[in-house]
Amino acid sequence: MFLDNFPQKLRKEAQLWRDEGLISSSLYEQIAERYQFKNLEAAVRDRNKAIAIAIGGVLLCLGIITFVAGNWQGGSREVRFILMISLFFAIAITGFYNWRPPEGKKPDKSKRLLGEGLLILSAFIFGANLLLMAQMFNIVGSTSQLFLAWGLGVVVMAFSLCINSLGILSIILVEIGYWTGLEGLWYSSGELTWSRLVVQHMPLLAWLVFVPLAYFCRSRWIFGLAAFVFASSLQANLNPLPLLNYADIAPWVASFAFTLPPALFWSYDDQLFPTINYRLFQPLARNLALVSFSIVFYVLSFRWVWKLPDYGYNRPTTLTNLFESLPIIDLGILSGLAVLQWLFLLRQRNNPPRREVIFTTAVIGTFLAFIAIVPFWHQTISRIDELGVFIFNVLLATLAWGLIQEGLKLSNRSSFWGGMLLLTLQIISRVQEYDTDLLFKSLVFVLCGSALISAGLWFERRLPGGTSASKK
Repeated sequence: MFLDNFPQKLRKEAQLWRDEGLISSSLYEQIAERYQFKNLEAAVRDRNKAIAIAIGGVLLCLGIITFVAGNWQGGSREVRFILMISLFFAIAITGFYNWRPPEGKKPDKSKRLLGEGLLILSAFIFGANLLLMAQMFNIVGSTSQLFLAWGLGVVVMAFSLCINSLGILSIILVEIGYWTGLEGLWYSSGELTWSRLVVQHMPLLAWLVFVPLAYFCRSRWIFGLAAFVFASSLQANLNPLPLLNYADIAPWVASFAFTLPPALFWSYDDQLFPTINYRLFQPLARNLALVSFSIVFYVLSFRWVWKLPDYGYNRPTTLTNLFESLPIIDLGILSGLAVLQWLFLLRQRNNPPRREVIFTTAVIGTFLAFIAIVPFWHQTISRIDELGVFIFNVLLATLAWGLIQEGLKLSNRSSFWGGMLLLTLQIISRVQEYDTDLLFKSLVFVLCGSALISAGLWFERRLPGGTSASKK
């Protein structure tokens, strides 16, 4: 299966064509020169060597670990500590010198893959070392502290080596540490620990640590994961739903929670960094802003969000002070950053902006104004249950219709299908939420399915290369 790639297939077919007289020998030589047939055997040989080295390396590491485990109880604590650290550094150094070729030598892809694999293995050994050292030295800690320390250590490795896989692994580990430690943020006894500070300020740390890491690694995956960590941790820390949650929750909490992610994503510009003169992540950030708008509009279009919960004021008494757990510093810094980005967005063009840009900016600004004002009005001035549901249903339909129009105008499949699915989801959700009989629900499902199929087939036919286009 590894050899069944395009160059291999082309070489076999070209040899068959030459033998059957379909092409001349000179044409075969030209094809062989263009697709580097002579280098295929060398590539296969390097790949087999890499596979052999990888399997042998894994077996060697398993042998070392088994040997250490067999003699673990027999050695002193100092000897065990030296063995653990030696194993980590041996694999990390071996992986580094395989991943980074000596100066003046051409990089070998198979050796780089082997080196990256060893570096990932060293990252896992680093986590095992943390756990074993905590056991040896009787260090009491939680699962959250283990994963946070492990993830932050891998972050340092990712910054030093600029490897995408290490960056993604570090984000996953930090996320595990965050979610396992989130309960302690609300129900802890009040003791201040470093892990609780990390959990409390995770939205700010995600923006200040993982976004620069994405530039170091030039990875859209890392940027997307960093945006997810920021947005999800902000919602989990602020806990804005339902809007009438607790009597002592500040009324501005929900506005900040819902407004900050789309405001930061839409106004994001890579050129805010002084040393960057290209836009690597801005298109992705704009798409994430549209996803954020979709989620916020969809969630706030439900009635239960605007109602007072059944438990009323009978909330658990073990909760800590809510203002102590809220990331007030994070909200201040991130809000200032959002204002700075929007000022930069409005002033970055020397020429007058086009009418489409002005209209789009005005629409996005209107969306943000509704998200910020309507929940605040509902919590402080007067209850607007049904009006709030109506407003966000209208905003959701407007966003879906705008995506459909953008997809039709630019022949963009993702925009068109995103708008269609969002509009279909809104209709089905409203039918399921309100008390309707099964006959009406079945009719709505049939109509939505038929409309989705018809619109999809019509859209695909009008694209370049479609049926209607080919007939013309």
